[in-house]
Amino acid sequence: MSIAAKQTASFPGGLHPPDSKSLTEALQIQPGPPVKELAVFLGQHIGAPTQPTVKKGDAVEAGQLIGECQAFVCAPVHSPVKGKVKEVGLRSHPVFGRSSAIVIEAEDAEPPAGPAFQRPGDFKATDYTPEQIVEAVREAGLVGMGGAGFPTSVKIQPDPKTPREAIIINGCECEPYITCDYRIMLEWTEQIVTGIQLIQQACGASKAFIAVENNKPKAIEQFNATLGALGLADRITVMPLATKYPQGGERQLIQSVLAKTVPTGGIPPMIGVVVTNVATAAATAEAVCQGRPLTHRVVTVTGEGIARCGNFYVAVGTPVAALIEHCGGINSEPTRVVLGGPMTGPTLADLTTPVTKASGAVTVLTKDQIGKAKFKQRQTACIRCGRCLEVCPEKLNPTKIAHAVKNHLLDVAERYYISACIECGCCSYVCPANIELTGYIKTGKIFLARQKKKMPS
Repeated sequence: MSIAAKQTASFPGGLHPPDSKSLTEALQIQPGPPVKELAVFLGQHIGAPTQPTVKKGDAVEAGQLIGECQAFVCAPVHSPVKGKVKEVGLRSHPVFGRSSAIVIEAEDAEPPAGPAFQRPGDFKATDYTPEQIVEAVREAGLVGMGGAGFPTSVKIQPDPKTPREAIIINGCECEPYITCDYRIMLEWTEQIVTGIQLIQQACGASKAFIAVENNKPKAIEQFNATLGALGLADRITVMPLATKYPQGGERQLIQSVLAKTVPTGGIPPMIGVVVTNVATAAATAEAVCQGRPLTHRVVTVTGEGIARCGNFYVAVGTPVAALIEHCGGINSEPTRVVLGGPMTGPTLADLTTPVTKASGAVTVLTKDQIGKAKFKQRQTACIRCGRCLEVCPEKLNPTKIAHAVKNHLLDVAERYYISACIECGCCSYVCPANIELTGYIKTGKIFLARQKKKMPS
């Protein structure tokens, strides 16, 4: 397939919700709020949780290891600031309700400065061995920053049994409202490219692609110009893709870029592919070249319910309330504050909930934004219209899965492949009966995990 043909490459299902990115896409990354107290979760990733290496009353330095785990699928956590451990206890979590965190009182309340990364003029990824790169990434606590939170060191491990043929750097950012990755692509381009080279060196992939939806022409131009200037245009391909949600889903991305399908229940490395986010690639460059742990990230604060939208460089552990206050507060009666985007992000019941490594946005939704009429509508019986079947990118039957969960028939939900759902929210978005299909499916997954003792009750 030619590059021209791939420019409109896509996947079955999906939809085109209003992107609402104009609120923040032109706003440069700014320092986040100065925070006096942060809560750093011990588990910010898929896999085994970390154990605290500090206790109440301990003094900590910025970048110091505060949570470690020896399990293979794990990522350590570090203190974003210099300060003192106030306590190790439970804090509000966007998914689990409450989760263990290390609460740190900052010694100073200066706003976090952005990364001072500069690509070395003599940089060569081959100067580092794959083992050095993987170890640096693990020690830095890198996880997928696009939302999944899978430990990056595990993902980029070379494996002779299933050699990695290609890496795809996800710059689609298809979720409405969010623009943190877009700004990173424009402002930290060389840093991302450096990270791509290091990831490619680590996993041994012969091909590298940067996938960007074609509604982001400036990012595409910026990557092409940077690759050309660095003499890498023949080694890293910028791949424009059709604008469609959820184009940035891992399985959908692989299908669009490589025309390959990840088996149901499988993972991309099974077919020789590694997918990682642009922010994760940028963090890889910092971890390997500077030995810098992942303690800060860019967060988009957006929605018509916020006084001042923006993209901010934020310390991990910053309370959502501090971000909202930094942006002038809420300017209208809110109906929902979401950690992430409106399609996949969890609604927050407690604004003291802290930002994690995988938190890309805080979205404040209002009645005017999502339609006052929708608030007057109540859930009705399924009318068997089949819209959820048409938009599901995984070709599932969301209604049957949701009804099985609702009726506590988890074995039936498993037979309908509940685990294959990527929780994109397309089915809920188009449902004329206002059934929160994705919500039921998420709940079902939690019930199943607890039933199999993979998650605490």
